Amino acid sequence: MFPKARDIHKPNKPLVPNGLGVIYVVASVSYLFLVYGFFKLTGIETSDVSPALTLAVCILFGGFMGLLDDWMDLRWRYKAFLPLIAAIPLLSLAIRLELRTSMTIPLFGTIDFGVYYYFIIIPLIVTITTNTVNQLGGLNGLETICPALIMIGLMVISGSHAILLYVPLMVWLLLAFFNFQGKIFVGNTGSFAIGMTLAAFAIISDLKTSLLISLLPYIFNSSLILLNYFFFRTRARVSFDGKKLFSDHRRSLITLITYRRPLSERQVVVIISLLVAASTSAALLVQWLLL
Repeated sequence: MFPKARDIHKPNKPLVPNGLGVIYVVASVSYLFLVYGFFKLTGIETSDVSPALTLAVCILFGGFMGLLDDWMDLRWRYKAFLPLIAAIPLLSLAIRLELRTSMTIPLFGTIDFGVYYYFIIIPLIVTITTNTVNQLGGLNGLETICPALIMIGLMVISGSHAILLYVPLMVWLLLAFFNFQGKIFVGNTGSFAIGMTLAAFAIISDLKTSLLISLLPYIFNSSLILLNYFFFRTRARVSFDGKKLFSDHRRSLITLITYRRPLSERQVVVIISLLVAASTSAALLVQWLLL
C-alpha cells in the first residue's frame, strides 16, 4: 500500500514502508474538525476564527508540503519558504483573537513586537520550526520520538488548549513506536506535519518561548549543517559499518555525537532524545518561573 524505502542503517538494507506520516495528518485533521464541531454545538466556540480549524489547516499544509518533497525531492530554497503560506491562517487567528504580541527571550527579556509580530515573528516561528524539525532525522525513531517529547511538554503547560493534541499525540506515539523498531518511516510527510503542528500549537497557546527553548538541539543541528554548507560547501554524512554509526567530521548533531566514537543507531537516538528531553524540561521550568 505504501511505497518502500531502504533502511540504510540496518544490515542488508531492508525495504521499509515509507510515508506513514499521512496517517497522522488524516487522523489529526479529522479529530480537529470533530473538536470544532463539538465546540460549536455546545457554544464553547463563539468566535468566527477557530484554533482547532486553524491547527487543522496548518497540519494539512505541512503534510501536503511533505508529500511534495517525497515525490519531487524539493530543493532547500523552496522548502525554506513554503511554510510561509501556512502562516497565513495563524496570522488571521492571532489578529482576530488579539493574541499577545510580546515574547520573552532568554538574556533579552520580554520584547513587544507590536504589528511586526504578525508579519515577521509568526512566519519566522513557522519556517524555523518546520525546517529544523525536518532536518534532524534519518535514524529510526529520531524524527518521531523527539517531536513527541516537545509536544508532550507543550501540552503540559498549555491549559485548555491541550485538548487539541489529544488524538494527534496518541497517533504520533503509535507511529513512533513502530518507527523506533525500524518497521516504518513517517517520511517528509510526517516530519513536516509534526513540525507545523508544534509551531502552530505554540502560537495558538502562546507558548513561543517554550517552543524556542525546546527546539535548541534542533536549532543547533540546523546551524551546524547550514554553516558548513554555506561556508565550506560540505554536507554531513554518517557512515555505517554494518553494526555501528561513525563519522570523521562534525557537520551536524548526529556526526558530532558519532565523531570518532562508533555508536549503535539506537544509542545515537537515545542520546539526542535525552538532549531534547533536557531542553523541553528547561522550557517547562522557565514557563513555570514566568507564571
